[in-house]
Amino acid sequence: MRKLLGIALTTGVAAIAVHSFADPLPADATYRPLPTLPFSAVKAADEAQKPAVMQRQQQLLNQRYDLSMRPIPGVMMSGGRKPVQGGVRVKLPPGVTWETLAQMSPAEIKAKGLLPEGFKPLPHVKQAAGGQVFPNRQIDEIARQEQRDLRRFDVDFDLPDHLTPEFPPPIFLTTHPHLGDVSRGQVLTLTNFYEILNGIVTPVQMEGMRLLLTPFPQEEFNQTEDRKVALPSRGVACMDCHANFHTNAAFHLTPDLRPQASRFRLDSTSLRGMFNQQIHGSKRSLRSIEDFTEFEQRTAYFNGDHVSATRKGPHLPDRTNQVAMMAQMQNIIDFPPAAKLDPFGRLDPTRATPQELAGERLFHGKARCAECHIAKQSFLDHQMHDLKLERFYRSVSVNDFMPLPDGPIKTFTLRGIKDSPPYLHDGRLMTLADTVEFFNLVLGLKLTQSEKEALTTYMLAL
Repeated sequence: MRKLLGIALTTGVAAIAVHSFADPLPADATYRPLPTLPFSAVKAADEAQKPAVMQRQQQLLNQRYDLSMRPIPGVMMSGGRKPVQGGVRVKLPPGVTWETLAQMSPAEIKAKGLLPEGFKPLPHVKQAAGGQVFPNRQIDEIARQEQRDLRRFDVDFDLPDHLTPEFPPPIFLTTHPHLGDVSRGQVLTLTNFYEILNGIVTPVQMEGMRLLLTPFPQEEFNQTEDRKVALPSRGVACMDCHANFHTNAAFHLTPDLRPQASRFRLDSTSLRGMFNQQIHGSKRSLRSIEDFTEFEQRTAYFNGDHVSATRKGPHLPDRTNQVAMMAQMQNIIDFPPAAKLDPFGRLDPTRATPQELAGERLFHGKARCAECHIAKQSFLDHQMHDLKLERFYRSVSVNDFMPLPDGPIKTFTLRGIKDSPPYLHDGRLMTLADTVEFFNLVLGLKLTQSEKEALTTYMLAL
């Protein structure tokens, strides 16, 4: 069983079979073992494997999606620097249309193997190793400002830049809505945050900001020999994934599941609107931002492994003097302005277009979106829901990933949703049009093409 990750789960890439000395977790184990070869040998092997690893992931992405640049005319993300991509990107099986697929039962789709591959869970770029993977723009900016290295020698980020959030994302504060974006068009780091926020936030919030920007050791970014960066590292900061309190599409693996081959990919979620959210973490259901902040620092940075964390030097923040301050800073981050929404989250009919209003009616009616995404609650219901997607497909190994049923996942807010591609908890859907097709099939909504387009247009206004 312990040979499983190194042999049985490889899929045609011989070089990837060289795992036993570097794997973070044997397939049947709970705790991460120590490396058994010198760091130089591990690094050399990982670098030799990297081209094949990246080629294999790119082949999977190209098989599942249309990754071309197809922006929606005139629709920009909230910072005004990046167009929103449109169109359905998930590819259909040969001979099938979205209309014919929507008429089939889950059992029939499963029996015939017709669920689009892009609707299935998306594997990590290197499942056997896992860990945080950052987009190049974040890597380059942190290297420029802090001389800290977030570039792994074993993998690269796998999605094209135009299908990720704008960078840097704007920052909106509940305490200063009149100021608009307070980021000055910069990525907040330890080198510039004080100058940017001085006179705007309180001393307590400023201290929370400092902690959120301070790097601490993480599984792949640390001083120990099992790291995945060339030189000993100070680690990563909360804001390395949640850039400017939003997201840059950095991803890792859920800390909440074993074995390693079944840990699902997690796309970094936005921290906008934390003040109005009651559960945190896609699977953990942590009940306050304080709990989430403390848990992240103690174990999630280390893939849910407190034993490995102790060896690397964990940060054990004080609940009163540190965690509360970090939470206070996170809880003043607002959603981007939505000029067409009234105070109850409904469209103002004097500002909205007929298509947007039609989409809102569908959202609250036939499409059933509002049953989970409640408008007056920041488009949330503070609950976990299980879509039971396994009704539609048989689980098979892909790129060393053996998916289990997703199980209950928390409801994510739809406010400012155009700023947050890719979508779903693992980033398996590239556009909002993809999400409409996904839920139309999974929930059996039977939406027409014009209804799908209206619903997408409505979500762009949120």
